[in-house]
Amino acid sequence: MKLAVTGGTGFVGSHLIDAALAAGHEVKALTRRPQEPRERVQWISGSLDDRDALKTLVEDADAVIHVAGVINAPDEASFEHGNVTGTLAMLAAATAGGVRRFVHVSSLAAREPKLSLYGASKARAEDLVESSGLDWAIVRPPAVYGPGDRETLELFKMAKRGLVLLPPKGRVSLIHVDDLARLLLALTARGTPRRLVIEPDDGTPGGWSHKEFAKALGQAVGRRNVSLSAPRMLMRLAARIDGWVRRGRSKLTLDRAAYFSHPDWVVSSGRFPPPDLWHPRIETHEGLAQAARWYEEQEWL
Repeated sequence: MKLAVTGGTGFVGSHLIDAALAAGHEVKALTRRPQEPRERVQWISGSLDDRDALKTLVEDADAVIHVAGVINAPDEASFEHGNVTGTLAMLAAATAGGVRRFVHVSSLAAREPKLSLYGASKARAEDLVESSGLDWAIVRPPAVYGPGDRETLELFKMAKRGLVLLPPKGRVSLIHVDDLARLLLALTARGTPRRLVIEPDDGTPGGWSHKEFAKALGQAVGRRNVSLSAPRMLMRLAARIDGWVRRGRSKLTLDRAAYFSHPDWVVSSGRFPPPDLWHPRIETHEGLAQAARWYEEQEWL
């Protein structure tokens, strides 16, 4: 197949392109910066604001996989532009280009749009996809981990130091980035069920408690650790301090603190992928150990 991909230079998108090439597909991928040439990859210079670039991106494509999005931003307008306006631009390009299959990467945060600006923007983007008239599928990944991820890297670093600071008590689902990439590819195939909202995970019933996840991180880096759950108010205070110290480079914003403090980020059993379409292959303890080895090889950890 010929696939049009946004977000191909990011964590999930880069693994998606690797999986697509391994499966024999051809890829067109949008990029803001020059990239190294790759066989069967055509890099399209531009952004989601560039109508001509998007027209070129979707030309002759069999399916669009829209991965690009904003997970951390200073204000509502930035989330709106990155997640809502960008999705609308891709839907318009796909419609004008005659591409029927549209796979959209959303987030579990879309289930709780009143909780965070991020979740609200993801929910609005989903609404656009569902009303587009295209042959769509929406994927709401839980926490994604794997080689190259800088978000969970901070947790690995804490685990290696022996102290993991956690949000308030709760549970979370996990998925390895390569399993997610396989699912996104599976959803582009002809004959795949239409109009699906999917919440995939690693196959762990009920997900992981935060403390269970911290223990698994310790096992991955070969060290026992102590984990401490921070109250919601302390999370907000930490977010304010991070904002004062790092300004626009803040990792823990008030919006993210609200998101992280929610007690239930476990996928819904009623939204599991059809078993004949996809199932997870990577057991999480094994996947975390693989990620830890990669971080160490790159001297990130």
